[in-house]
Amino acid sequence: MAYVIAAPCIADYSCVEICPVNCISPGPNEEEFDDAEQMYINPDVCIDCGACRDVCPVLAIYEEGCLPEKWKHYAGINKEFFSARGE
Repeated sequence: MAYVIAAPCIADYSCVEICPVNCISPGPNEEEFDDAEQMYINPDVCIDCGACRDVCPVLAIYEEGCLPEKWKHYAGINKEFFSARGE
């Protein structure tokens, strides 16, 4: 099950830098990077390593099955971000 970035995300980008499979967007080479208010994890690419969760300064990253009830909808938000981009 993929990891999901939820509401407390502050777009710190440490998760982008540590991800071994580049499944977190927007990344530094993407147009939206400088203006991003939140990062998103592509569930189809995530390898469930947890590296992103371990470096998140605001504890905004959860395994999809462990999302707090109030943030469960963020699983869909992360998926939608990539669907809208055709990924």
